[in-house]
Amino acid sequence: MIVDAQGRRFRNLRISLTAACNYACTYCVPNGRRLQAAVAELGATEMRDAVDLLIEAAGVEKLRITGGEPLLSSKFDELLPAVMELPLADVSITTNGQLLAQKAAGIIGAGLRRINISLDTLDASAFRAIARSGDLATVLLGVRQMLDAGLKVKINMVPMRRRNADQILPMLDYCFERGIELRFIELMRMGHLRRGNQFIQEFFGMDEILAVIGNRYEYARTDAPWDATAVRFEVPGKGTFGVIANESEPFCSTCTRLRLSSNGWLYGCLSNARRHDMRPVLRLPRPQALERLRQLLMRALGDKQSLGFRGEVTVMKFIGG
Repeated sequence: MIVDAQGRRFRNLRISLTAACNYACTYCVPNGRRLQAAVAELGATEMRDAVDLLIEAAGVEKLRITGGEPLLSSKFDELLPAVMELPLADVSITTNGQLLAQKAAGIIGAGLRRINISLDTLDASAFRAIARSGDLATVLLGVRQMLDAGLKVKINMVPMRRRNADQILPMLDYCFERGIELRFIELMRMGHLRRGNQFIQEFFGMDEILAVIGNRYEYARTDAPWDATAVRFEVPGKGTFGVIANESEPFCSTCTRLRLSSNGWLYGCLSNARRHDMRPVLRLPRPQALERLRQLLMRALGDKQSLGFRGEVTVMKFIGG
């Protein structure tokens, strides 16, 4: 097992099925253009084989399927049931939910138990302004279908001062009423937000989020796993919510995440653009592939930040945010 001096190893793998996305969210892309598929993206079989190798070489236990938007990928229908057969403790998906109703039968049939849905507002006009595409009602239909099928649903919201900070309580009430855990994700210094004024103008931190919630509810901090990204809180009689406070309360020192991009690059850290090519590994016989992969993983683990997130020019959607 590959472990660094801080006791970190790669337990959680996030794979980006495609860099393409049917949204163009303001915090992800600067120009309103939808992201396109990367050159030479891995096929479903290659992606499944990569996950299998990473389970053995790194001791990966949990897998998150992401994008771009994973439900856009032509390999989603083949890959999901394939990875469900691998020796993993947990498999989940992060999606913007726009295609969720169309893909619901396959997701439910594959035996998935939990799903994360990115949703920043319950206001239809604000939804269009932030996502610059899509339809709110269609996303909410997908949420209902997942809940009706018995999946554990989490919703991810990125609060922004000038765009949707007024939606913090409506979103929280919506989630409490349905047994959904809402996770507020602090805006990250990624891509076009790495420099310039937009990050400063829009950032809405954990203390401000909690102040808004505290105007209506009493809450208490609860325990979370050692390597959790979210600080979790409970509102007695209502439910729980979390804050991924990458700026306010960094979690880099306990991060166990590894990312595989749609075109075969391994990233050990969101705050480091250094990457490691896994594609040649996939062409080797398994013993040599595992040996070579362990070398790459040692380098990737060395890319992690020691204390806090510093930001990076990399666009998160390319590497399985």
